[in-house]
Amino acid sequence: MPTPPPTAPCPCGLPADYANCCGRYHSGAQQAPTAELLMRSRFSAFAVGDVPYLLRSWHPSTRPPRLDLDPEQQWVRLEILGSERGALFDTEGSVEFRAHYREGGHTGSLHENSSFARERGAWVYVGPLSPVVFD
Repeated sequence: MPTPPPTAPCPCGLPADYANCCGRYHSGAQQAPTAELLMRSRFSAFAVGDVPYLLRSWHPSTRPPRLDLDPEQQWVRLEILGSERGALFDTEGSVEFRAHYREGGHTGSLHENSSFARERGAWVYVGPLSPVVFD
């Protein structure tokens, strides 16, 4: 998938354009300062097909050796349902979210409570804290 134009709305749902929101994390210009912003940037990476960012922002102990995204699946909306810790001075945190997608003529959502950790100063996704639910 091509990278969105810099002035396009960011897929994560925050009121900023892609370049000034998740695009700055995807490009490596900045690191997400909180677990929630990392979660949002990972959702946006799924939405724009940025596999290198997804792998880079995944904890080495749980990261798969490769990641193949389904080109038929479009991630269209993110809801943050809650978070614990994961702020600027924390070393771990969690974010509960619902990610909405469209695949073919069907719509659905993925509900997950994700664990995040700070590794060498950068937030990374560790994995789900409970079973992932597809609706």
